[in-house]
Amino acid sequence: MDLDRLAWDDLRLVGAVAETGTLPAAADRLHVAHSTVFRRLRQIEAAMGCALFERGGARLVPTSAGEEIAAVARTVAEAVDAAALRFAGREPLPSGDVRVTTNDSLLVHFLTPLFAGFRRHCPAVRLDVVLGNPALNLSKRDADVAIRATDRPPDTLVGRKSARIAWALYEGRTGTTEDFVSLGDAMGGMAVVRHVAATIPPERIGYRVNTVLGLAEAVEAGLGRGYLPCFVGDARASLRRLGDPDERFATDLWLLTHADLRHVPRVRALMDYLAERVAAERPLLEGERPQPG
Repeated sequence: MDLDRLAWDDLRLVGAVAETGTLPAAADRLHVAHSTVFRRLRQIEAAMGCALFERGGARLVPTSAGEEIAAVARTVAEAVDAAALRFAGREPLPSGDVRVTTNDSLLVHFLTPLFAGFRRHCPAVRLDVVLGNPALNLSKRDADVAIRATDRPPDTLVGRKSARIAWALYEGRTGTTEDFVSLGDAMGGMAVVRHVAATIPPERIGYRVNTVLGLAEAVEAGLGRGYLPCFVGDARASLRRLGDPDERFATDLWLLTHADLRHVPRVRALMDYLAERVAAERPLLEGERPQPG
């Protein structure tokens, strides 16, 4: 692949398409017309003699050649930005987009205030948060950073184990019931789900749901007792914890990224900020903070 055929504007265009995933979004970033991006991308691919993107659902996904050119574009852009700031007598600040994947319970009960603090700390970094319990494929740039509760992070990713997430048994404060609620079969690999299935008679498990946030709503509504992460259960005044956290169900909280992205300034800035803030919130995550009321 002969990169000498590409001008800086060509690199910027390929980088914008790779980061945004669509031609209209890339056009908005570059302040040009959608048709201009389409035409120039076809010209670049013709000059290179290979396809740089393929369609993956609604997004354009870089081919191996496209990812290589996009990586060069990121490196050149960061160098240009850093040089401009040095000439202005300032240190370079992180900027750009970071796509983060996590699950609904972590986002709603824990991460959103941290993200708000990070945006105040690094206002030039824009966060694109994608919810989903299954981990997205960081190797394919589905996301740049994954925030996951797991004891077995993928070997292809690098990151930090930042805390231990405790689980305990909860019930609603408005009344007691002998029924149980549980996570569904799709999450049957979790120790807490296996425990409920093995110890609670099937006729007493009257409600199953496939998200932790949905499980907390069920306990709160009085559908039954259920095991929840302490950072979810302890934060709800309408729930009562029925005992100490059970270490058998605890999982590690990981901040993960791809090895190729860990030194990108905007990714490193987010990872460093979150690691510091998560460390400060360990009592909440590990079930050591008293419940309200």
